[in-house]
Amino acid sequence: MRHGDKVNNLGRKSSHRKAMISNMACSLIRHKRINTTVAKAKALRVFVEPLLTKSKKDSTHSRRVVFSYLQDKEVVTELFRDIAPKIAERNGGYTRILKTGYRLGDNAEMCMIELVDYNELYSNDSPKKTTRRSRRGGAKKVTDSVEEVVEATEINIVDESEATLENSIEAEEAVVVEENSDVVSEDSIETDSTDSTDSTSEEEKKD
Repeated sequence: MRHGDKVNNLGRKSSHRKAMISNMACSLIRHKRINTTVAKAKALRVFVEPLLTKSKKDSTHSRRVVFSYLQDKEVVTELFRDIAPKIAERNGGYTRILKTGYRLGDNAEMCMIELVDYNELYSNDSPKKTTRRSRRGGAKKVTDSVEEVVEATEINIVDESEATLENSIEAEEAVVVEENSDVVSEDSIETDSTDSTDSTSEEEKKD
């Protein structure tokens, strides 16, 4: 009988169970979240959270104690170097269990266990927007933007009108120049005709 037995043996011998939970803890520290059954996740949470608390004090003794449970130097280094500073302000509750349904085959209840501080969806680290909710301020901003748009349109209209005036003046000057050239050509034709008539009259007088 199992009176007072609060340990979930997970259907394994003690050596197998300790090795499995140690490997799961290493995977959780390395990948920040893993998928497993709810029973294993609850056993893992009891195992890994004291180690995360131990990592807050970076000393040789703490590193040796954590290494005795995890048996992986790279994971211990990552735990003390990267994870410990991020969970320094949190007093327990470093992991979260999210149920994901039931597994096909044996219908075991599945879940995802993750480190709380590495989930960007649930974290509140994003800066809050400080905006005023008064109607007056918003209306003023709208009127300011409308005035800016009106000023910009007026400037564009003035520029376009100046450009059209310049083009019309240039066109009028070109017309005047053409008329002057036509007048000059007519005067030259008249002088040529008078010279020719004078020469013919002189020849008639000589004859």
